[in-house]
Amino acid sequence: MSKIVSIHSFRGGTGKSNSTANLAGIVARYGHRVGIIDTDIQSPGIHVLFGFDEQKMKYSLNDYLWGRCNIEETAYDVSSILGKTGKANSRIYLIPSSIKARDITKVLREGFDFNLLNEGFQELLDVLNLDYLFIDTHPGLNEETLLSIVISDILVLILRPDRQDFQGTAVTVEVARKLEVPKMLLLINKALPALDFDALQQQVEKTYNAPVAGILPVAEELMQLASSDVFCLRHPEHPFSQVMEKVAQMIMQK
Repeated sequence: MSKIVSIHSFRGGTGKSNSTANLAGIVARYGHRVGIIDTDIQSPGIHVLFGFDEQKMKYSLNDYLWGRCNIEETAYDVSSILGKTGKANSRIYLIPSSIKARDITKVLREGFDFNLLNEGFQELLDVLNLDYLFIDTHPGLNEETLLSIVISDILVLILRPDRQDFQGTAVTVEVARKLEVPKMLLLINKALPALDFDALQQQVEKTYNAPVAGILPVAEELMQLASSDVFCLRHPEHPFSQVMEKVAQMIMQK
């Protein structure tokens, strides 16, 4: 059975797109067919991590939503990012949003058909024969985010050890519970090494009554990469990658 995995955060700057790319890469490495769709249409960017040249972008998610093409025409095979780490049947398909100013402005001005977006999710699963579809959502809560959450088999909520993040995440957790998401995981990012990770995990799990899948330490090497690659595929033994591996395993659990 295919799984839809939404990666979300209440606030921007949490490392949501980076986490999406790394988790999807790890899952694909195990021989799965994985799709990644960038529904952060107002501020897209996950394509950068895959070295995807926007000049090669004939169609984007925007074009599908405006009736210019079929959803499968917006999917680009970026499996080469796996290098020699993947298996024979490992695949990653990227469905990017347009980074053109006029397209972003049009979305902000006119919006789009959310039902069509939902239909597109299902078509991608069927046409590309995906095992997993990762949705990189827009931060905060809006119609698109709620749609992504309600159709998700797994919701990964990313937060930093920050009071503003804690407050916003509480709202998202409450909404997710009302929408009856089958599985919800919390992922704490950008934790300083000086923090007591065990105490932090206990605090967060008690606050939200939800499991913390992992705590990602601040990684200077990740910052130096500057979103130019998928970190966990290049440095699988790094502590950051080891935490991501654990989260990916939880996503792949039957």
